Amino acid sequence: MQSTPITNAIFGYMTGIYLLLGTNLGNRFANLQRAKEILTSHVIIVKRESKIYETAAWGVSEQPSFLNQVIEVDTGKSPERTLKICQMIEDQMGRIRTEKWGARLIDIDILYFNSHEYSTEQLTIPHPEIPNRRFTLIPMAELAPNMIHPSLNKTQEELLVACQDSLEVHLYDVE
Repeated sequence: MQSTPITNAIFGYMTGIYLLLGTNLGNRFANLQRAKEILTSHVIIVKRESKIYETAAWGVSEQPSFLNQVIEVDTGKSPERTLKICQMIEDQMGRIRTEKWGARLIDIDILYFNSHEYSTEQLTIPHPEIPNRRFTLIPMAELAPNMIHPSLNKTQEELLVACQDSLEVHLYDVE
């Protein structure tokens, strides 16, 4: 993967950007909604949303289950700027980073930035854990089943079929 910074001049206005939202503290459904509202206020336009899925915690199992959702967004922001906005929203909503894979009010991960590959010390796109996490692949396959992972050359459906993650992922009943 190439390690060159990408600027807005190279990207311009981008479509086909996928973010994963996750939450397991407080009013989880409201946390997802609030994160999308704040993203929109930063000119990150939510185009499509997957259904919401509930999953046992991944990595550290002794914590409440997560709600996860993938959203497709459009923006004129660079990957680095998009990351900074996502981290700012996490902080604004009260996320406290105490342990890796720990409980959180909100987590926003950049999964894909169109079909681009991007790597710096702070950010790797596509997200390196996509092929290992059903809670990511199920909503990705719902939104973009035939989208090709740029470095693995597999569709989201193919990645899901090959995924070794055994955590159950259930459709969340919003009612």
